[in-house]
Amino acid sequence: MNKQALIDALNEDLANELSAVIQYVTYAAKTTGPMRPQLFNFFMSEVPDETGHAQFLANKIVALGGEPVTTPAAVPPAKTNREMLERVVEAEKLAIESYSKRAQQAEEYGDKGLQVALEDMVRDETSHYEETERILREWGA
Repeated sequence: MNKQALIDALNEDLANELSAVIQYVTYAAKTTGPMRPQLFNFFMSEVPDETGHAQFLANKIVALGGEPVTTPAAVPPAKTNREMLERVVEAEKLAIESYSKRAQQAEEYGDKGLQVALEDMVRDETSHYEETERILREWGA
């Protein structure tokens, strides 16, 4: 993998992290019903991790000589609390897949530090995924 291809891939990840921040903030605002306080806190508790991932990616893109994107990926629409949680599960699954692939690409490129950081991000996203799955496990329709 060459440097520009890695920068481009990291920019895709950055757009997804920017989207995740917007997704969590928006979904927190949209929660309703008796579980609103818990869901609001759950969604907002994820924002610092996603913001940290975005900052790391932007810094790495610049370090590699690239220009970080400033436009987020589209936030999937969701109307109900359940739909919001389902969209989060989908986004976290995509992040796990993307960062796993990116870690392999970083290894191919020869950037061990980036590889390890991306593997740590896989761990973070896996934790987010599993927690959301647990919330959804016995959620009514």
